[in-house]
Amino acid sequence: MPTVDNVSQEAKLIMDNTTFAREASAFFGDEDPSVAYNRVWFNVMRAHRKFLPDISRALKAEGVSDPIWYEILLEVARAGAEGQPMAELEKKLFVAQYALSRHVGRMLDKGLIKRTYISDGRRKQVLFLTDQGLGLHNRIWPGYMAAIQKELSGLMTTDEAYALSKLMIKLLS
Repeated sequence: MPTVDNVSQEAKLIMDNTTFAREASAFFGDEDPSVAYNRVWFNVMRAHRKFLPDISRALKAEGVSDPIWYEILLEVARAGAEGQPMAELEKKLFVAQYALSRHVGRMLDKGLIKRTYISDGRRKQVLFLTDQGLGLHNRIWPGYMAAIQKELSGLMTTDEAYALSKLMIKLLS
């Protein structure tokens, strides 16, 4: 029979997670452990509402109206000379088509990006950075990063931040 000393690291992690789940269920007083999924949903939504206003304010000071603009600029820059198709951007950023179109329209009005249409029977839209938008994500990153750090760094350790990031990536995959 294996002892804790000779159990694999993976098995230890599973045991730790099981222990953690039991302790968390007891902490919350949940009779049904599946309530944990509801807790995830409501806490993700509340965290979004808690942190978004201050982080958005910091970005507005950098000339960006919404945090999604940073992600759009970054993805369009990453796409390079080929441009970023809107349909792919919707999938990458988990943004509904109507909302993405609204943000793109505002960014077009500000002169940060330009849009072309490719006629392939589906009227594909492809986004490119303008001279004004080129490198903007790099210029605003220090202020954006500082706002994120200010909001989150005092609330969790870097280990907790990495663990939470891993779980969030799992949710998004």
